[in-house]
Formats: sequence, structure tokens, C-alpha cells
Amino acid sequence: MYDPAQLRTFLAVAQTLSFTRAAHRLGVRQSTVSQHVRRLEDAAGRRLFTRDTHRVDLTPDGEAMLGFARTILEAHERAAAFFTGTRLRGRLRFGASEDFVLTRLPEILEAFRRDHPDVELELSVELSGTLHQRLAAGRLDLVLAKRRTGDTHGELVRHDALTWIGAPRLRIDPDRPVPLVLFPPPGITRARALEVLEEHGRPWRIACTSTSLSGLIAAARAGLGVMAHSRGLIPPGLSPVPAGAGLPDLGDVDFVLVHGRRRGGAQEAADALAAAILAGGDRLIRDTGTIGSLGGRVGA
Repeated sequence: MYDPAQLRTFLAVAQTLSFTRAAHRLGVRQSTVSQHVRRLEDAAGRRLFTRDTHRVDLTPDGEAMLGFARTILEAHERAAAFFTGTRLRGRLRFGASEDFVLTRLPEILEAFRRDHPDVELELSVELSGTLHQRLAAGRLDLVLAKRRTGDTHGELVRHDALTWIGAPRLRIDPDRPVPLVLFPPPGITRARALEVLEEHGRPWRIACTSTSLSGLIAAARAGLGVMAHSRGLIPPGLSPVPAGAGLPDLGDVDFVLVHGRRRGGAQEAADALAAAILAGGDRLIRDTGTIGSLGGRVGA
């Protein structure tokens, strides 16, 4: 009833919230994306998106279609793998940024290991800047991380806004330096936070530095200061800082997949894992209430 190609297009639009970015990701024309969405809406008999010249949003029926689309595509891919008789093998070095510790990425990795038991999956959890450095040095095969403003490399998984977050009862005194809870260098959100504060002439001080997201969350929950964080990944117990605090706008952030140098079997495994992450990319941002646990290494 539902065409897999149309479902993949639907997921790309749902994850990027843009017909233009979805077309770029899929390597097709924007008119093709519009056609696929229209035909899927016709097949479902429901509107899946609301859209105007400025914005694209999922309707309630579109939200429901997300789960169905993932289930159908996962079944389709398993069937194709079974009947072609292909089994991926080799070692795959995958890096994920700290941002995804509290998402459902562990579930995606679990499904990948189940579908590809002969792949030795080695996971590294680091700051986005560190992961990009390790990828460039040939020490990783695939990276899921933020990219810096203005960068164009990588395959877009999700576009999101950055926002200031803190404990609900935290109050920022406009006459005192902004207390910051930050990752150390080369953290991308750290660099963005300091940059915008400097641009707006807002004094600041570092209240906490930690390489661990859980450490930063603990400090922020204790009211030590504010964090620059993805709006779609706000941890439980923290909330956006009210506009009345006068903190400058942080802009947007892109989460991307970046491939390393091609390495035979590792590249095939990287392609398969990238496809699984793109298929479930909306879950990484939307279902932040589910706390995952990412370790330093996952063996097959």
C-alpha cells in the first residue's frame, strides 16, 4: 500500500523539516520530493505536513506515520538482506557526540548489531570537535556529530535550534557575568556560546567544565549556570532560559553523518549504519525522555 521510496522521502522531510534539504539529502529534485509526499498523502487519505513559504511541520497524522514508516522500511530492508544473502563483516569504528547519550541511539545500534552480527562495532563517545579530528586522522569510519556554522560537509540528520537552558528556578542577573556550564575545547556549543556573548558585549564566567554531558546536566540542575544546548535534546529537569534574561540568540545547529576514508568492508558497514540512523533520525531528536546508555565500546 505504501511505496518504500515515498516513505524514505517522507522521513527525510520529517527529519529536516524542509523539502529543499530533503531533496539535497536524497539526491533528487524538489519536485520529486513534493510528488512523493503528495502521493503518500493520497494513499493515506490524510495530510502529513502543514507547510507555507516559511515553515514545514508534521501534522498529528504525520507524527503517527513516522512509526509506521520506520517499521515498514525496516521490514523491507530485512527482507532484501535475507533474500540477497549478503552479510556484512569487518570492524566499524563509529563515533557519536555526547549530545546523543540521552536519546534512542542505543536502540538503533542494538537493531544494527542484531541485523549485522558479523560486524564488530566499536563505539567512541566524544565531543563533536574531537570526533571530527579523529575522523580526519583516519581513526574513525563514521561520525554522528554537530558541525560548525558555515560548514557544509556531512549528510544532514537533523536541523535544530540552539537555546540557553538551565534549572527552572535559575535567575540570571543582567548586571553580573553570565555563569556558564560548558564542555571544554573543542566543543562546538562552547565556541558558539562564547562567540555570541562576546559579540553582544555580555560578560561571562565559567561555572563548570566537564567532558561528560551527565556532569554538565548535574551542574545545571544544581543551578550553577546555563548551558547552550539543542532545543530538541533538552534533558529532563532543565528548561529554556526565559527571554527576559536577555541572553543573545545562539542560532541553529546541524547534526550530520560524516564518512571517513573508504576501507572496503568497513565502508559497507558504515553505509548500512548511516542508513539506519537516517531512517530513525527523527527519534534521536524527538524522544529525549528515553535515556540511553552509550559506552566506550560495543563488540559484535
